[in-house]
Order: sequence, then C-alpha cells, then structure tokens
Amino acid sequence: MRVQHIKNEKRYVLDPGDHYITDKPIIISTLLGSCVSACLYDPINKVMGMNHFLLSNKRYMKDGALCLTEAGRYGVHAMEIIINGMINQGAARKYIKAKAFGGGNVLQPTAKKTGFFCVGEVNTRFIKEFLENEKIQLVTSDLGGNHGRVIRFYGSDYSVYVKKIGIRETDKIRKRDNKYWKQTIQKQKEKETEIELW
Repeated sequence: MRVQHIKNEKRYVLDPGDHYITDKPIIISTLLGSCVSACLYDPINKVMGMNHFLLSNKRYMKDGALCLTEAGRYGVHAMEIIINGMINQGAARKYIKAKAFGGGNVLQPTAKKTGFFCVGEVNTRFIKEFLENEKIQLVTSDLGGNHGRVIRFYGSDYSVYVKKIGIRETDKIRKRDNKYWKQTIQKQKEKETEIELW
C-alpha cells in the first residue's frame, strides 16, 4: 500500500493483494483490471475496508461451486481478512454492506463457447457468490467488461468514484495482473507442497 497526496487529499492506494481497514473518513483508491475490489462499510459504526484480490485460477467450469475450490478459498481468505478486521475495529457484521468493482477480462478474452469462465468472470462470479452466501448486501457494482478501472472509496459517505480507463492503460494493467496472477499461482503451489513436521 502507498499513500498519495493529491491537492488537499490523502489517498491510501492499494496494490494487488493489499487491503485497508479504517474508522476514519479517508479515501482508499486502487487500479483494477481482472482483479476485484470489495468496498465494505458499516454505516452505523462508521468502519470501512477495501481489498484488491485476484483468484488463482484463470478458468473454472461454469457449473462448479466457486467458493469451494482452492482458488475460491483464496478469495474467501481475502474477504475474511477484511470482514474480521472491520469487526475488530468496531463494525457489526449485521450492518456491513458491500460495493464491488473490477473483474474486467483483460488477461484473456471471454470463453463463452467453452463452458468455462475466464479470469475476470471468475473473480466477478466469486464476489457475487461470496456476498450472497454470507448474506452481505451488494448495494451496487460495476463488474466485468474488457477494460480497467480506477476506483476511489470515500469514507465520508461511502460513495465510490469509478473511472473506466482506455486501451493503453488497460494494456499496462494486463501486464501487471498477469505478473500478479503468476505470483499467486506460485504461492499456492508452495503452500500445497509444504510439509509439516510433528
């Protein structure tokens, strides 16, 4: 995570894999391609959090239960970190609401005829499935498409500014997301091959 000072604003900028939780009225920002950001907030206790994650598989069968897969468990972990962190800062789970963004198909084109979801579609499907399973209201979303997005989550009123970006910037995000996706796969493989000694 980085902190940017733009005019009179202080922004906390998330990179892939980051999250941030606060009870202060700040701005959290990120740049999304295939990744998804969940912007969670408890408007009663005034706690907010945002993450930036990418599931570790590029393709999944369309009729599978995504939250139960290994990649889905990675997403569940990313979501639980932010929910538990918000509760630790005073949020009540019953008041938490969500806004979700990203999931653009920037790593590969959609595979409509193959019976599989592509990476952006996998991330989009995951966040909707997770929120529904956890009974967290999805207030609004801007998911999918073939472009990247800049988002800014405002702690003053929990609004989210979304700006879709052009082809040149989306190409830069494609390269970043591909690198992040490969790192995520490597971490998952290392975790699967770890041996516990008793």
